[in-house]
Order: sequence, then structure tokens, then C-alpha cells
Amino acid sequence: MRKAITILALFTILAVQAQMVNPVHFSSQLKELKGGEGEIVFSATIDDGWHVYSTDLGDDGPISATFHAEKMEGVEVVGKLQARGKEIKQFDQLFGMELRFFEHSATFVQKVKFTKPEYDIDCYLEYGTCNDKSCLPPSEVALKKQGRVTLPSPDKEQTPPKTEPDETPVPVVDGAADSTAVADTTLHVPSPEADDALWQPVTEELQAMGGSSDDIASHTLWYILLMGFIGGLLAVCMPCIWPIIPMTVSFFLKRAQTDRQKGIRDAFTYGLSIIVIYLGLGLLVTALFGSDTLNAMSTNAVFNIFLFLLLVVFALSFFGWFEIKLPDSWANSVDTKASKTSGLISIFFMAFTLVLVSFSCTAPIIGLLLVETTTSGNWLAPALGMLGFAVALALPFTLFALFPSWLKQAPKSGSWMNTLKVVLGFIELAFALKFLSVADLAYGWHLLDREVFLSLWIVIFGLLGAYLCGWLKFQSDALDGDLQKPMPVICIMGGLVSLAFAVYMIPGLWGAPCKAVSAFAPPMSTQDFNLNTKVVEARFTDYEQGMATARAENKPVLIDFTGFGCVNCRKMEAAVWTDPQVADLLTKDYVLISLYVDDKTPLAEPMAVNDTQGNTKTLRTIGAKWSYLQSKKFGANAQPFYVILDPVTARPLSGSRAYDEDIRQYIGFLKEGLQKYQR
Repeated sequence: MRKAITILALFTILAVQAQMVNPVHFSSQLKELKGGEGEIVFSATIDDGWHVYSTDLGDDGPISATFHAEKMEGVEVVGKLQARGKEIKQFDQLFGMELRFFEHSATFVQKVKFTKPEYDIDCYLEYGTCNDKSCLPPSEVALKKQGRVTLPSPDKEQTPPKTEPDETPVPVVDGAADSTAVADTTLHVPSPEADDALWQPVTEELQAMGGSSDDIASHTLWYILLMGFIGGLLAVCMPCIWPIIPMTVSFFLKRAQTDRQKGIRDAFTYGLSIIVIYLGLGLLVTALFGSDTLNAMSTNAVFNIFLFLLLVVFALSFFGWFEIKLPDSWANSVDTKASKTSGLISIFFMAFTLVLVSFSCTAPIIGLLLVETTTSGNWLAPALGMLGFAVALALPFTLFALFPSWLKQAPKSGSWMNTLKVVLGFIELAFALKFLSVADLAYGWHLLDREVFLSLWIVIFGLLGAYLCGWLKFQSDALDGDLQKPMPVICIMGGLVSLAFAVYMIPGLWGAPCKAVSAFAPPMSTQDFNLNTKVVEARFTDYEQGMATARAENKPVLIDFTGFGCVNCRKMEAAVWTDPQVADLLTKDYVLISLYVDDKTPLAEPMAVNDTQGNTKTLRTIGAKWSYLQSKKFGANAQPFYVILDPVTARPLSGSRAYDEDIRQYIGFLKEGLQKYQR
């Protein structure tokens, strides 16, 4: 089956992902049009999961697609670089701006006008590429072409635009003068690694040491599967399902009085039917929306407002203010079909009846699960989440059918189920604010800045703690007659944990990191009052200078390949480098060198080097130099990328690391480098 093959391919790719990636495949051509005009066309095919940024994103955003002219003899540029294709617009929380990019394919067109019959063109397109985990350094695709063209006769030629008499044509970048372009320069600068051992490749040595690869996607899928399983276990404890378990198991046991094996087979079929139904729901969500839509929805403002309202409705339902129910006729109709049929079909309809009858209790849990999976941006997430949910939900029916004596030891239904519903209501209310925060950032309302968000979470978890300790009651508690009954010890302990969590978030109102909620809260940049001024900054942004200083100070070097437009680089700096132990190691025991692969500062003199495929390449900017260093010496081209070097031999002291916010492992990575550096 196509889906099964696709799933297998996905996990295979995650398992063998190499450090060097080439997700964008460009071609270039010159199209000669009528009237002495032409088009320089750059066409791209983009691998799944990656995107190429569009034009004119501004200096504060990621790398925009930009046209550079090296030599334009007999040709002049007309207008700005144009982007053609299905452009996607999304608001990015870190950059605080709307980004535009292309997935799967993109075309960039620069219009030109021929001024002489003979032309000589040497130009290139610079572009930026990212996925959800990392960004690549600025890349280029070149076009060099010479030829002749037939110009229109003067009487048919349109009047050219007026220019100043002494105006000299200059290379154009998106219609503006390109101060960094190099015009027809013959390069004789040798490759840097030819003169300095600092540039000698260590790819094989680094691979032998291993290290942390960027397998965050596989971690996310396992997390979603686990989250779905926990959601299924919670659903089992709902008042709509728990009382059904003994009745359903008894039904199968009665059918198995004459044939025990048949009863067990029927119980397994019943559990498998539940899995098929909920897994089908997850696949339906994927089929309806598709991978592109799921990615777009993760940051779509309108969709996130809808999710916020939906989760608030679910929370109020769990609080007992109203009940979400499907029409009774639906369940009666399916139950009738189950009675009229026999065999496996009958058991399947019985499972479908359970799904419909339990909808009032399971809908908020399923809704929260689908909300989380659809906004994860991974097309496989809804199916995996529902698979975990269905397995957990079907598990007790199957186990109790296999071991009927366990039913006597199972807890009876009662007020504890209502308590669980209210607790889940508070949790859904807290999650709802996460999606409202996305919409608030998208529209720039500034209604839910970081301190406001934390204040609301402090109130929510404070009230949850008060409820579990018995100080707060709901209408549903009055219906159960438990207003005067003290809360169980386990509830009081949970209440104390919730109150402690609320207290933990209070320093965040003044800028404390509160790393436990950093994935949910708005970025620190939205904090109006921030007393936290502790940041870790690299001492050097130049490789050679940093290595020379490390040799003089007798310290190992941590190379940080980063970028101004690298989102995950900023996450690592905010979540990992701010840890006191990490900060202490970086500032006292290491010489930290941050190399920005998208630094546009022109080199004092261009460099001619050979890339990993043996082709001659011109390095024009500082960022291009550091990007070349990363690919040539370390065999990697994604950021962030961290490697520890001996300053004398320029050899790695341990395996490299990529994006991973595990602080403990990062500390271990730094300490391993110190232990191996013996000088």
C-alpha cells in the first residue's frame, strides 16, 4: 500500500539522515523574448520538508532570494527579481514577521533588455533554504552565457528610460546597486586549506566519534504516539466508558461459554475494531488536509483562534456546564445494525456503538489530541496520535476479556471520574491559551504578551491546585453529593504539585526563563519588564583569530556554526546557553567562536576554492567562507552545528552536536571535550 510504503520511507530517512544535505535542485536558463527583451529564469525543485524563501523579506528576516550581476555586457537589468509559484505566507514568532516561501518548486525570474547584438552574462541567484529543524547557509545558482541576439529596428524599438548623461550602469540586486558584487575579477587566491592546517578536513574522524544527529522529527513522532496513548488511558477512566467495560467483557464471556478460544478471538476483534475506527479518523484528517495544509495550519492565525475557542468549549464541557452529545439516533442505528448482523461485522458495529456512545467524554480528549498533532506540522502525526489513543482505549477490553478475574480488583465508577474530568478541563483551558498566543502574535494585538500568558497560567494551575485540595467545588461535584467529603490523599498531593507549579512560574513575570513552559509561552521578546540580562555571547566571530587566542590561552575551542536567520540557533542560545552550568563552561573553560554562515560582509579579497564535488567556487562574503569551512572540514551544512576542537591540531575532541535542547547532554558534550584536552 502507498501509505505503508511512505511511512516506511519516512522512518528510513530519519534513521540514515546524513549531515550533508542538498534539498534544493536548481537549473538556470536565458530566454530571449521579442522586442530585444529577455528573461533569466532560475527554476528549483525542492525536497519534501524543505522550503526556499521568497524575495524582499527585509534585513531582519531570513535569507531572501536575491539576484546578483557579475558581468552584464550588452544587457541591462529591468525591474526587480520576480518570484513565481505557489507562495506560502506564515507568521514566524521568533522573527516577529510574516515570512514568504516556496515548497516543492519555485521559479525566480529576472527581466533583462539587450542593448547590443552581442552579450556576455555572468550572474547568480542567492537563496536561503530551511526546514522545521535547521537552515542551510546561503546558496547560489549561477548563469554564464554568451551569444548574439537580433535587436528590433530603431523605428520599432520603444523609447528607453531616461538616464543621466554620465550615469554608469551598475550591477543590480533586486533593482538596487549591489555593493558586494565583484565585476569580472580574475581570481588567483589559493584555497585557504592549502596554506593552513586549520582548514584540513576531519569529516571521517568526526564521524568515527559519533555525536548527536538532528533526529528531532523521530523524537516528535514517538512523543505524539505516547501522548495519544496517555490520552487513551485517560479516556478509559471517563464516566462514559469505564462502566461499559464490565458489561462488554461479560457479553464476550457469555458467548465464549461453549468455546473459550472463540470468545478470546472475539475480544481481540473488538479491540482491533476500536483501533481501526480511531486510526481511520487520524488518516481521514491527514487525507483531508495533506502535509502542506498541516504545515500551514500550524502558524495560521485564524485556525489557531478556532482551536482556542474549541478547547475552551471542551474545557467548559469537562467543568460540567453542558454536555457534548451526538444524536441518540446515530447510536441506536448502529446498535440495530450490530444486532441484525453476525460474525466480525457485528463485532465491528458494536465497537462503533461504543465510539458514538462515549463521544461526550472522549471528544474533548480526541479534540485536544488532534489539535496538537495537526499543529505539529507533521503529516503523519494525526494518524500516530489516534493509533496511540485507540491502542490504550482497546487495551482494557481485551485484557479483561482474557483475564476476567481482574474485573473484581478494578476500581468502581464514582466521584473520582468527575474529579478527573475537571482536572482535564483545567489542562485544556491552559492549552487553549497556547493557540490564542499564536494568533495574538500574528495580528500584533499584544493582548497576550509573555507576562500576561504566565499570569493566566498561574491562575489556572492555582485554581487547579485549590480544586484538588478541596477548597474549590464545581456544580458537578454537588450533583455527586461530595461537597462535604474530603479529597483523597492522591488528589491533595496532585493539588500541592499544581500549586508548586504555579509558584514556579511567578518569577517569570520578571524575566526568569521558566524553561518548563518555554515551549508554550510567548517569546521573551514580548516581555515588557525583564530583569534577566544574562546572555552568553561568543568572544570571536572569526575562525583564525579565535583559534590563535585559544592557543595562547591554552583552552579548547567550541565552534558554533550559526546564522542570523537560524531559528533553532536562537532556541539553543535561549534554552541551553542560559543554563548557569553551560554558561560557566562556555565563558571560563572554552574559547567560543560563532561563525555566521549568512554574514553578507564582503571579503577583503575573493577566494577561489573547490567544493565537495570538486567544482571551482568563488567565495565572496564572510558567510560564504564559514559555510565552506563547515562543509569542507566537517562535512556538514546545516545549522546549528557545534564541534569542539584542539586549538593546536584543529582536530575534533568529541563528536559533533546539532539542535537538541537537552541541557544535561550538552553539559556532557562540553565536559567530554575538556577531559580529552590535556595540555
